[in-house]
Amino acid sequence: MSEIVLDQVTKRFGPVTACDRVDFELREGEVHCLLGENGAGKTTLMSMLFGLLRPDDGQLMVGGRPAEFDSPRDALDAGIGMVHQHFMLVPDFTVAENVVLGSRSAWNPRLRRTVIEAEVAEVSERSGLAVDPAARVRDLPVDVQQRVEILKLLYRGARVLILDEPTASLGPAGIRSLFTALEALRAQGHSAVLITHKLTEVQEVADRVTVIRAGRSEGVFARGSYREADLARAMTGG
Repeated sequence: MSEIVLDQVTKRFGPVTACDRVDFELREGEVHCLLGENGAGKTTLMSMLFGLLRPDDGQLMVGGRPAEFDSPRDALDAGIGMVHQHFMLVPDFTVAENVVLGSRSAWNPRLRRTVIEAEVAEVSERSGLAVDPAARVRDLPVDVQQRVEILKLLYRGARVLILDEPTASLGPAGIRSLFTALEALRAQGHSAVLITHKLTEVQEVADRVTVIRAGRSEGVFARGSYREADLARAMTGG
């Protein structure tokens, strides 16, 4: 079943067409890679899904129904969250404070820190993203900070995760940890979109791949039905 459908979506910035009648479909419980070179329009497309941008043309469907998002809060209310390439965490706050920030006050006198930490620990354990809720974000390595960003979305009830170039700042161990976490989340029914330009990682983790080149869809490839050369040719046109 389709969880998300973008139908003929177009976005223009003045004379530049960043996305030109792009089609994209995300199924329930799927890891779907959005593949393309830098500047291909990948992040622009997903920014429309997350409510950061409004499409100029086309239609967005969520759960089989038309949807319009005026802000990221609208997207989160629909169960869609996005982790940006540059994290949006407060370094001096704890993991728990960062996770609840924006959804409830971490300083509510009626809400003790131990209660917040227990809630975040429960989400962490359930999702398989092991993070100490009492740790200060400034003391955490990059891969664990990324987990905190994902936990923020899960805490808000996101079932669809958009990850923008999630492996860009990770080493091999961090990448493996991320992919393991995605497998666990997929098993729980979550869906994920990975924005990337890395062919090897796409082949390892993706159920399907949508390739975008110069703002246009260049094809959808299912796991096991393509070679790396097929993806490279679709990405570059060569």
